[in-house]
Amino acid sequence: MTFPRGRRILAAVLISVLLLTTACTPKTPGRFDQAQQQSSRQKSGQAVAKDATQGSKLNKFFPAGGDGYQRVYTQEKKGFSEANLKKGGKVVAQLAISDTTSTPSAAAKFSKSTKKVGGYPAVTLGNTQTSILVGKYQVKAISKDPTFTATDREAWIEKFNLDGLAKLK
Repeated sequence: MTFPRGRRILAAVLISVLLLTTACTPKTPGRFDQAQQQSSRQKSGQAVAKDATQGSKLNKFFPAGGDGYQRVYTQEKKGFSEANLKKGGKVVAQLAISDTTSTPSAAAKFSKSTKKVGGYPAVTLGNTQTSILVGKYQVKAISKDPTFTATDREAWIEKFNLDGLAKLK
């Protein structure tokens, strides 16, 4: 299929004009642009207290794997550390330690707790989470597989070095 030379030139000019006009038009602000600008202006790390413990210092209190379980660290930042607990290559639970200095409301939920795990106040959230409060640190186990029960969560929480964590300042 051949076009006369004039039509090819006209098509090239029209495409160039179309590209030029669409590339130079100002972008209409999206619905999230204002929120993005506000969050970009905030100082980074503002949500974490200055005296919160570094996540790398929390790692040593996690239980080691064993009995077919493997512990794999997944996240570490100021005031928080997290590891997946795998069995047979599948994530069955998440284990975490967080410094409640930045989130006092996280510690407040333990004030009415009547249950204890490892000698520390415990709360259960829904069917998948068990947490305890060790000083200013929340230790949490979250089931990611239905085979990992509340009893399993409590047993793994007790495997943390809770007494060592309690002494951490």
